[in-house]
Amino acid sequence: MATKLFIGSLAWATTDDSLRDFFASAGTVVSANVIKDRDSGRSKGFGFVEMSSDEEAKKAIDTLNGKELDGRSIVVNEAKPREDR
Repeated sequence: MATKLFIGSLAWATTDDSLRDFFASAGTVVSANVIKDRDSGRSKGFGFVEMSSDEEAKKAIDTLNGKELDGRSIVVNEAKPREDR
């Protein structure tokens, strides 16, 4: 089962592809999405990465949390389920 990670403090220049490439060092990336503003199309500064296994997700959290991507120190946590509004 794939594990979804929340990635915070992303630079506005970060793309889905650069996020995928950055996390590939920790294992197999199933998906990588930078969340964008509906109106402007600009990054909201966070995204989600789905790793192919729990072990790879834990490795990504341990090795990549606090590392620099596109000039910003990123935050990597396990994603929590979306709450009802």
